[in-house]
Amino acid sequence: MPSTESSGLILVTGASGYVGGRLVTRLAADGHAVRCMARRPEQLAGRFGPNVALARGDVNDPASLREALAGVDTAYYLIHALGATGDLEAQERAGARNFAEAAEACGVRRIIYLGGLGDTGSSKSAHMRSRHAVGEILRASGVPTLEFRASVIIGAGSLSFELIRSLVRRLPVMLVPRWVRVKAQPIAIADVLEYLEQALALPGDASVIYEIGGAEQVSYLDLMKRYGDIAGLHRVYINVPFLTPGLSSLWLTLVTPIFAQVGRKLIDSISIASIVTSSEASRLFRVRPMGVDDAIRQALAEEDQDFVQTHWSDAVSTSLEPKSFGGVAVGSRIVDSRVASTSAPPPEAFAVIERIGGVNGWYYATWLWKLRGVLDRLMGGVGMNRGRRNPASLRVGDVLDCWRVESIERPNRLLLRAEMKVFGRAWLQFEVTPAEDGGSHIRQTALYDPHGLAGLCYWYSLYLLHEFVFNGMLRNIARAAETDTHRRAGIRAAKSKYTPSGR
Repeated sequence: MPSTESSGLILVTGASGYVGGRLVTRLAADGHAVRCMARRPEQLAGRFGPNVALARGDVNDPASLREALAGVDTAYYLIHALGATGDLEAQERAGARNFAEAAEACGVRRIIYLGGLGDTGSSKSAHMRSRHAVGEILRASGVPTLEFRASVIIGAGSLSFELIRSLVRRLPVMLVPRWVRVKAQPIAIADVLEYLEQALALPGDASVIYEIGGAEQVSYLDLMKRYGDIAGLHRVYINVPFLTPGLSSLWLTLVTPIFAQVGRKLIDSISIASIVTSSEASRLFRVRPMGVDDAIRQALAEEDQDFVQTHWSDAVSTSLEPKSFGGVAVGSRIVDSRVASTSAPPPEAFAVIERIGGVNGWYYATWLWKLRGVLDRLMGGVGMNRGRRNPASLRVGDVLDCWRVESIERPNRLLLRAEMKVFGRAWLQFEVTPAEDGGSHIRQTALYDPHGLAGLCYWYSLYLLHEFVFNGMLRNIARAAETDTHRRAGIRAAKSKYTPSGR
């Protein structure tokens, strides 16, 4: 029920996360005035449109919340500490309590909270207990609170979908414990966002809980099988009685390392049924949730756009600085990310990045890039001799040696997709964000989606070469940006000196 009229200023917490980032984009596109709250708002610079404001706020810092919530009509509470260390329940309760008190003090009209669907009487999952406890705290604040309790969310980049995707793509044979047969009611991310936006126009001032799920009730095993069928992957599933949730989380850590932080919490919550028991949401909201197959197909269609939109691991609470061997695994993908700072402002730093490749070269060890191109041609690939359309500017769809421009957002972001032979899929992304001293931070990220064992062997066999080339390339891009900045400043000074007013 999108509206082109604003419902008053809307605050979205967790805007750097999977659901929050998508919600901000949707609300802004529908004409709402949106403010994003984040601990490090500079990381969101350039991600959203002009009618989206950024505010610094931390649920562990009550003073910052008062400032972020000032003048807000509706606040979305989408903060989740699943990837945090320490006492998850205590952290989530303390953060919710701080937010609730600040929201009441600032006169917020309504809080909309996205929690988890599961047995409220179960004590097996700290994750689920904390989700429900947060809802209770928000409802007790005195601010009318709409709590959506959602089952498994299916969408490209969601934590649940990444788990399924990683297991099915990596393992031709899977050991299946009993707990994966617990029933859930998976819901597509598009339907979740529809519920969240329609809640803005819902009349009344009572605090209410709505259970939301998709059109079907299935188990995690069913989801894996359905994903495999749709993705064209034949897999063998072997029933075993001895994999407890604890052992399963250790196994997940070995198979998909990103779950090292969240594995046990995630498995504990999966082992609890998440079935919709109330029809209240379907009665009040104009949402007709799609089925599992349609949700999976939609997620597969969006997979190549993971970098264009948000990813669950973008959230600060679950993000990692990838400085382990070979990069950090994010689901079944591998991410190698590094940052350099420069005194050049963002537009000038981005201009240097935009000139990469072609006759300009790759800023470091260009001869190695050319050698890689020769090997690629021998394997039937495109090689490195295609050059580029224009030496100074790029546009979406442009060929760039062995890459193609997937997305460009001046002066903040350039995303390239590999067209060489890489035994999987690969992207190279450059992000430029402003620094407090007027300069820039440049983040260079290589993302690789390996296909099977051959893909993993390919990536790790090139690990040392990547360290050499990627470090040198980023370092020289930062230096070139500073050199260009100084050169332009010198030219401007010289022109000023010889103008009539300067004689």
